Amino acid sequence: MDVSPDIGSLAGESVVVIGGGFGGLSTACYLADAGADVTLLEKNGSLGGRASRLEVDGFRFDMGPSWYLMPDVFERFFAHFDRTPEEYYSVSQLDPHYRVFWKDGDQVDVVPELEANRELFESYEPGAGEALDRYLEKARYNYEVGMEHFVYEDRPRLRDYVDTDVLRHAHGLSLLGSMQGHVEDYFEHPKLQQLMQYSLVFLGGSPTNTPALYNLMSHVDFNMGVHYPDGGIAAVVDGIVELGSELGVEYVTDAEATAIEGHRGGFAVDAANGERYLADLVVSDADYAHTERELLPPEKRQYTEEYWESRTYAPSAFLVYLGVEGEVPELAHHTLVLPTEWDDHFERIFEDPSWPEDPAYYLCVPSKTDDAVAPEGHSNLFALVPIAAGLEDDAETRERYRERLLADIAENTGTDLRDRIVVEETFSVSEFADRYNSYRGSALGLAHTLSQTSLLRPSHASDAVDGLYFTGSYTTPGIGVPMCLISGQLTAEYVAGSE
Repeated sequence: MDVSPDIGSLAGESVVVIGGGFGGLSTACYLADAGADVTLLEKNGSLGGRASRLEVDGFRFDMGPSWYLMPDVFERFFAHFDRTPEEYYSVSQLDPHYRVFWKDGDQVDVVPELEANRELFESYEPGAGEALDRYLEKARYNYEVGMEHFVYEDRPRLRDYVDTDVLRHAHGLSLLGSMQGHVEDYFEHPKLQQLMQYSLVFLGGSPTNTPALYNLMSHVDFNMGVHYPDGGIAAVVDGIVELGSELGVEYVTDAEATAIEGHRGGFAVDAANGERYLADLVVSDADYAHTERELLPPEKRQYTEEYWESRTYAPSAFLVYLGVEGEVPELAHHTLVLPTEWDDHFERIFEDPSWPEDPAYYLCVPSKTDDAVAPEGHSNLFALVPIAAGLEDDAETRERYRERLLADIAENTGTDLRDRIVVEETFSVSEFADRYNSYRGSALGLAHTLSQTSLLRPSHASDAVDGLYFTGSYTTPGIGVPMCLISGQLTAEYVAGSE
């Protein structure tokens, strides 16, 4: 596997990168390594974008991403700069990978040992253990071929697919159909189908609107494992920021971009700190819709207001960060609580936007693995309920839903947190919109639907402003920390003209 893309030389070029999420941090590293003079502007007081860190009274919370998946992507990223992840942070594999509570009282652990997982599947459905082997074999193929030839290689035009080499690699990939249909070909039991599909929440989709190709996430989960970086995902941010500093990137925080003016060779980026940053080129890792709608004049926009209104957005989230007294033995580091019938929840995200009556949700307890994230004798956890982007989340609604969520946790996991809480913060639609300028308060951006995948996502290079580029989750390859790291490479290739 080639780990060193030929970005080309950018010696003598100056670049302003707007936004310090994983896409912006990655792009900045690649551009600086190629010789550019890179200044990264971040709206907030710390870097990482949605992967920010919240510190309160000795508790340290990852505010956004909390799953360290696809370790090969991180290894490949650092290898480009002749480094390894271990030079910046340490990683351990979790056991179990995660725990699932169903609301009918059933409970399972998915573990690193494949034989134990086969036995688990077989216990629900005769023949499901063998079906799991076949499913994971297909997922492995989709992952290895898809990543190398359709993720690391961007194909922005339809004619890029009408090529004998592309068609040869595409043969056998699950390019058509939905995840729901694909999973039903292997498993009949609804709980086994849910185990194969839970990761779709991280892709911002549902079983019926996400392409079958994303069964590759099961290879990531079952074959590659679920890991934890010591210090949380924020430690990965720290590592990439340190790498960028070594490469010469200048970081400016509390510097929200307010306008982009000019074109290649003569850009000016105005910021709320009163400064004007001049550059030859600009890359935006800010929310794509925000960049177009708020930072550019109408004649410099690629997409209309109707375009943004018509898109399918990944969920927002209702998050409750909790510091609690004592331990939570019933919960694993990663825990999912699922209704046996979850269609209603997905419908309330994508079809009939409303707060879910019987929510599926995720609990993260990093203090099960990392003593440093909570004071002695306490546990650190957060609860995340996926909800529709754009929902009203006034104080009364949030308090009512908080009570419902805590009661649901107690009823379905046996963990009653209500009388043990010493630290509590909430974060929802309003904060995603205010803190990250996220369109409609989406937690992730554009969903990975059948009509918003690959070349159907917004472009890395503006066709309205010469020298303006985009990176991050709206572009290819899409949503998730690993994908945003890769988007940095693809954007850098565009900037350097090597695409």
